Amino acid sequence: MVKAGWRIIDVEEMCFGSYVVAVGTTDASHPRSRLAAPDFSLPGVDGKVHKLSDYASSPILAVIFTCNHCPIAQMYERRIEQLYEDYSQKGVAVVAIQGNDPKAIRIDELDSSDVSDTLDDMKIRVQYKHLHYPYLYAGDTQSVTRAYGPQATPHVFIFDKDRRLRYEGHFDSSYRIELVKTHDAQNAIDALLSGKEVPVKHTGVFGCSTKWPEKAEQRLAAEQKLNAKPVTVEKVNAVGLKKLRAGTNGHVTLINFWATWCGSCVTEFADLQDTYRMYSARDFDMVTVSANMPDEEPSVLRFLQKKHAITRNLLFDSDDTAKLQAAFDPAWQSAVPYTVVLGPDGKVIYKH
Repeated sequence: MVKAGWRIIDVEEMCFGSYVVAVGTTDASHPRSRLAAPDFSLPGVDGKVHKLSDYASSPILAVIFTCNHCPIAQMYERRIEQLYEDYSQKGVAVVAIQGNDPKAIRIDELDSSDVSDTLDDMKIRVQYKHLHYPYLYAGDTQSVTRAYGPQATPHVFIFDKDRRLRYEGHFDSSYRIELVKTHDAQNAIDALLSGKEVPVKHTGVFGCSTKWPEKAEQRLAAEQKLNAKPVTVEKVNAVGLKKLRAGTNGHVTLINFWATWCGSCVTEFADLQDTYRMYSARDFDMVTVSANMPDEEPSVLRFLQKKHAITRNLLFDSDDTAKLQAAFDPAWQSAVPYTVVLGPDGKVIYKH
């Protein structure tokens, strides 16, 4: 897709876990030296509106399109922070922009982050990671995103004092910092500061593909596909609960005991289902176990269907709930909700 008519891009998409990794290449004959920095006026996590003109006094401007949810982008947060800290003292302006449409992100694409890409989420992320560089939001209309044309996160654009594009591409040569061989963005900045020609003007980019509004349809389709899966419940006895506790499937498994009459259980149930949908592409399983009486199965099933519970769902097969609780965990003396997370080896890694 050609963005704003100023870059010629050929994008190859590759699978990276539950992500689409975009690798972009630009025609080397394109006259990049005549490309001016597209204007922007965007809200930042600091509560201010940032404009391109705000950075007019800086001899070099580095615009880095990144985001919260992408695991590759997360690997570069500290590197962007270091670049900001080291080069702001030399007058270089480093500005990060989150250009994704949050509504276009599928729930399984959030399996590396507990926040999405909204401006409020960005504020949470920078506070949690102690980031100080300007972090701007362009996800509503994406007009700025389209003007720059980032193919993936992160994607770096470096402009000289006249705001002509002198480098665009990846931050460095590998998201795994121990495998980095070339620091192309930093090299471009160093060359410009020294008044030299930028040695490498373009590199391919790697990371999660930019989430354009058109991908919202893919998100909705994915949700519809999940919601169309059958919702079932099966009864479980003491033997089945002991087997469940053994955790012999080699996956991380979340087991949630709940009941329709438990207000706390009902409140948290939707979030648990979101957690399952978020991590279901990984080695992760979830089992819900209803502590309702066996003859209450119809009401249990109605609740599960209402919540689109596509997890494995169990129901106590006996009125002797104390016996069944003890079969799973003899130390369990409390009521529901009761949640346990088992590691791949069956060891308890969380219990509440």
